[in-house]
Amino acid sequence: MRLLKRLMAGVSALALSFSMAASAGTALPTVAADDTNDDWLHAVGSRLYDSQGNEVWLTGANWFGFNCSENCLHGLNTSNNADDMLRDIAEHGINVLRFPISSELLKSWMDGKPHEVSSVQAVFNPPQDVIGEDGSITPAGAYGDINREFVEADGKTLKNSMEIFDVVIRKCKENGLKVIIDIHSPDANNSGHNYELWYGKAGITTEIWQDTLVWLAKKYANDDTIIGYDLKNEPHGKRGYTGDSCPSDIAKWDGSTDENNWAYAATNCAEAILDVNPNALIFIEGVEQYPITEKGYTCDTPDVWEPKTEDDKRWNGAWWGGNLRGVKDYPITMSTPEKQSKIVYSPHDYGTGVYTQTWFHDGFDTQSLLDEYWYDTWVYINDKDIAPLLIGEWGGFVDGGKNEQWMRLLQQYMIDHHINHTYWCLNPNSGDTGGLFDYGFTTWDKPRYEILEKVLWQTDAGKYIGLDHQTPLGGEGSTTGLSLTQFYASGEGSNLDAGGEKHAQDPDIQPTDPKPTETDPVPSETDPAPSETDPAPSETDPAPTPGKVTLCGDVDESGKVDILDVIVLNKNLMTGEALTAQGKRNAITTGETDRNPDAMDALNILKYVVEIYDSLPV
Repeated sequence: MRLLKRLMAGVSALALSFSMAASAGTALPTVAADDTNDDWLHAVGSRLYDSQGNEVWLTGANWFGFNCSENCLHGLNTSNNADDMLRDIAEHGINVLRFPISSELLKSWMDGKPHEVSSVQAVFNPPQDVIGEDGSITPAGAYGDINREFVEADGKTLKNSMEIFDVVIRKCKENGLKVIIDIHSPDANNSGHNYELWYGKAGITTEIWQDTLVWLAKKYANDDTIIGYDLKNEPHGKRGYTGDSCPSDIAKWDGSTDENNWAYAATNCAEAILDVNPNALIFIEGVEQYPITEKGYTCDTPDVWEPKTEDDKRWNGAWWGGNLRGVKDYPITMSTPEKQSKIVYSPHDYGTGVYTQTWFHDGFDTQSLLDEYWYDTWVYINDKDIAPLLIGEWGGFVDGGKNEQWMRLLQQYMIDHHINHTYWCLNPNSGDTGGLFDYGFTTWDKPRYEILEKVLWQTDAGKYIGLDHQTPLGGEGSTTGLSLTQFYASGEGSNLDAGGEKHAQDPDIQPTDPKPTETDPVPSETDPAPSETDPAPSETDPAPTPGKVTLCGDVDESGKVDILDVIVLNKNLMTGEALTAQGKRNAITTGETDRNPDAMDALNILKYVVEIYDSLPV
């Protein structure tokens, strides 16, 4: 029954038809990258679900560069080809990439003056076949062929940053990868993460910061490769012990409308993005400090110089962007339930290799981390089912000591409690963490990847699970990855919730009515017709005209029952595309005559095609 439950919950129209037919050995043409725009996600409580109500798990990594002065992903300045790198990343099980970017770069795109890129190797030389005097042909690309889509028709002039970004997003789609855009800094700056606020550099105001995000969200509103937007990387700032009220040059979280109130700015920006793209997820990070409200303190409470005891302490500290204590007092509250279902809180968390925080001083384990830092800072949001979490950054050096210990503790906690995450980072040139790649961006750091690999979403058999319904993770022909539809159709378990099935279905999206169990009577052709007291079909949805079934399951009236009948019926159910009266009669697979075909009929026909059922009707 577990397989049947997942088949019913995971029916995904056309994509399901393709994946199931392929699993039965039916030869199908290679399909293009998924362009059906059906991969958007939403939240119910602390879980994320796809459009069919199936739970998903975002398990990815960061790849920076668009936030830096090069205005492009790092690692493309050698002989590395973006196609090969993205395929390699996907085949290693990463199902979502978080791309840091600067508001300054986005503004250049929005203004129609995209910044140029540097440190990218791209050439297609010669750009077209060359015929020599002796008639010999030098084929295009014979002397150089790398990142050919990054150059103009002459084969050597680099395209601008926006054009290259668009190519990268398309290549992510081809490999079944999803993308989160992270506004890493106001200005294009390789150390821009050090700046506290989302405004105040390179002419970026709060209005421009929001406008550029809205512009990008609108540009990609019909492309579900970019599934969401992280509004600002690591808002932070620490109060000085001056006795003054809360300074205006740090990010705070309270109920005010002050410009530096991150909760207020994030809410406004989220509303504006969802006005132009109601499908996108919105990732909201925390701040650095939050007042100890249990003592009655607020952001404007004067501090004391060098507090000597716990009674003197007035602020709870955290990693930059990691403090989400304010959610309990001032949660992000959207204007509609639909918009609220798009909010994901996104703390950052690191170990001793980045900084020796107080919660590490006396030794630590999972319980001490929960007691001293994790629970009140961000875990409670998941535990109380307030909203989903995505740890936007975590990682570091595998040192055989405390930093590795911390990574393995967080790794297991995320597995056990369905915490989404994006590892920091792929880049080896991150000074305080290192990266998954070596300095050539070609070889994987095995000890580091071993830690990450255990917390990548995968089946019991070790296949990596993507977030695209049609394209497998790693692209067509991948031997390591599955599409989301393939996974849910398989009935196989995964490492989500440490192998549990808690909340496997969004309670607000009802699966199709279950097929009768073995103990239920199966309708037969001799079952009586509905009595006069049975409710009649509504006038707006008339039942098919009674008549003879020419061939049960032959929806397209081709004279045979095959995968095309499933596709035609699914299109009818999803888009209302008309069926003929005879096609409707043939589509009903239970011997009845007084109803319209539904998703269960599509599933029954599919099972007949793949030889689970010997005959129709059932």
